[in-house]
Amino acid sequence: MSDPAFKAMSIEEYLRTEEDSPVKREYVGGFVYPVNNSDSPVAQAGSSKPHAEIILNVVGHVRPAARRLGCRVYASEIKLRIEGRRSYYYPDVMVACGPDSGDDTSETTPCLLVEVLSRGTAHTDRNAKYGVYTSLPSLQTYLIVDQYERHVYAYHREGEEWTLTEYDGHGSIPLPYLDVALTLDDMYDGVLEN
Repeated sequence: MSDPAFKAMSIEEYLRTEEDSPVKREYVGGFVYPVNNSDSPVAQAGSSKPHAEIILNVVGHVRPAARRLGCRVYASEIKLRIEGRRSYYYPDVMVACGPDSGDDTSETTPCLLVEVLSRGTAHTDRNAKYGVYTSLPSLQTYLIVDQYERHVYAYHREGEEWTLTEYDGHGSIPLPYLDVALTLDDMYDGVLEN
């Protein structure tokens, strides 16, 4: 058996096999990588309870505002298609307010992306995904949320530049394009009390 960490594959083969794959996989520039949402070194479907709770908390808080504006909100199951980079990712939370991609399995115009860190994904979320995500013209905010402590890295677009604000313990993250703010209390409700 080949190395489970990556496999060369065409986009067509990836899309054809993704629905039946026993593990969720991301596609980056001709290679398929299993998504590891757990603390196990072996990729598998599913994640920890805190990881899942944080995702649901974020979705539960932003969805009403997003829906009022005609935006679409997804939790980990819809792919983000990066057309110019031949890549597909599964963000933990994605809000798309631009035109619909016309594809039932992916979006192309997110305004908000959220990744909840696990030990297996932290490096990719902080580095590779940051570079790819912030290249998207539609993206306004990229949040990296720690599941082990109340800490959030919030990247906001200001014109052509990105600014980073770190929130530790408490704080309120403005999402002006959704006309809502997301607090750390909202995100960590029932997970990590401060």
